[in-house]
Amino acid sequence: QVQLAESGGGWVQPGESLRLACTVSGRTFSRYDMGWFRQAPGKEREFILAIRWSGGTTFYADSVKGRFTISGDYAKNTVYLQMNSLKPEDTAVYYCAAARGFKDYAATADYDYWGQGTQVTVSS
Repeated sequence: QVQLAESGGGWVQPGESLRLACTVSGRTFSRYDMGWFRQAPGKEREFILAIRWSGGTTFYADSVKGRFTISGDYAKNTVYLQMNSLKPEDTAVYYCAAARGFKDYAATADYDYWGQGTQVTVSS
């Protein structure tokens, strides 16, 4: 059984950076396509970034392109979401997700495992 656990959320001011971690247990993260989503109050969960490790292809939502990146640490079996130049509209609960192989990287239904989420608040 694969389990995902996000950490690293918090409160930051606009323009600052934050790095979220998604620790994977049960299997090596590279066996899965990984994605990050977020959900703001009153809104649906939205795709922000995903990676297909085989081939190293990364997919971005337009709203985060150029600001957010994804990376992995095999020793810690952890996937990171580096968020730079944060904006108030980035405020949301952030979720990592793992797929045995997604067809539509932006579709929540294509992901098999989810973490519990971590809150990110961007405010002055």
